[in-house]
Amino acid sequence: MQTVTVFDKGQVVIPAEIRRRLGITPGCQLEFSLEGNTIRAEVKRRIQLTRPEDGYGLLVCQRPGERRLSDFDVARAMREATDDCT
Repeated sequence: MQTVTVFDKGQVVIPAEIRRRLGITPGCQLEFSLEGNTIRAEVKRRIQLTRPEDGYGLLVCQRPGERRLSDFDVARAMREATDDCT
């Protein structure tokens, strides 16, 4: 049995070994219930981890010509956004 600390907002960190064994990953949903003085947590929804490369090709630019991030002038865009607000 492992001991954890409850933080100000009622948050606790589930020990890594328990997360691995139950397949708990970021985004998973847990259901809590009380059984006497015992808190029971049940994994209700598992979220499969994805990799950035899994989304490769999902977004396609329909504008003619190739644009690169280096072509984007952040300072100019901020000025234009400020000009639009006045």
